[in-house]
Amino acid sequence: MIASVAGLSLLGSVVVAGPARAATVATVPLAPVVEQAREVARFWLADGAANLRNATPYTVLTVAAGERLSTGVVPDGPPVSISPIGPEDPPGDGAVTSGKVFFIGSDNQPHWCTGTSVQSNYRNLVATAGHCVFDVEAPMGALGKWVFVPAYSDGATPFGLYVGKQGISHYDFDDIRDFDRDYAFATVHSGVVLSAPDVLTHVGRLGDRVGGMGLAVNQPLPPVADVFGYPAGVHPDGTGPYTGGTLERSTGPTFAVRTTRPPRMDRPIGVDSPFTGDGSLGSAWVSGYDEETRAGYLTGLTIGVADTDGDERYDTGVSPYFDSALFQVYRDAANRWTGAITTMSG
Repeated sequence: MIASVAGLSLLGSVVVAGPARAATVATVPLAPVVEQAREVARFWLADGAANLRNATPYTVLTVAAGERLSTGVVPDGPPVSISPIGPEDPPGDGAVTSGKVFFIGSDNQPHWCTGTSVQSNYRNLVATAGHCVFDVEAPMGALGKWVFVPAYSDGATPFGLYVGKQGISHYDFDDIRDFDRDYAFATVHSGVVLSAPDVLTHVGRLGDRVGGMGLAVNQPLPPVADVFGYPAGVHPDGTGPYTGGTLERSTGPTFAVRTTRPPRMDRPIGVDSPFTGDGSLGSAWVSGYDEETRAGYLTGLTIGVADTDGDERYDTGVSPYFDSALFQVYRDAANRWTGAITTMSG
């Protein structure tokens, strides 16, 4: 029987001793101080959001190589599902929980991945690929000036911009770069917009504005999953069907995969998807997506794409399997409080 939890207050915090927790959960500061968070928000929103518009897709570790398997995936614990939450004021069409995460990479340039709002106690949590929060090109620390913009489209921030406060992942990803743990959650301060030059206006908590996806852990692979992301770049054959400007959606079956070159993984999973890798890292795999509520259950996060049939076009998104280790990281992240960075409201 699936243990379904509607409110995270029933889950409580991760109750383990300090050393045990340190061996499981790794954290990095993003912008923990209010004034620092304000500076980050202004960096992205100033000059008509020029830095958002000029950011380019993140191209680090975008391509995997592997083959599809007919076997299933064996859970390592009891199945658990966390129910999604809806926004206070239902927005327009589309999966508004998804958006772009923006940051400064090791090259000191602005880049983006895909992220999605996830249910949490304080309605302040974003899920994405681990290497879209932790910088794998440097001694492992955080990527700079990290923010989330839900429903981003061609420079617009329709529900505000949310500055990251803290990044949380599994210790094995931070320490030994175990790509079975290539996932991360980021707590975000309440959202802001720039209402006048250098004037930030408060717009509320992330989950209140756009809702949050639920979470499925230790579950059988769903027959199909909807993938939401911002792919860009080209296929190996040189064709480039995506620009990364607006949110894209693909739907396909899920399956176990075997990776055949680094980054190696013990039990990755795949989804049939034509997304190219650049920009789509962190794309949400959603099972049970409801067109009316525009919510469902997060079952995977794209950490790379693969061409599994050799036709020079990407056909598979690759994700870690959501197991008990991910759930422990999630529970820790979902109970971390954040607040507003300005008292002004629109």
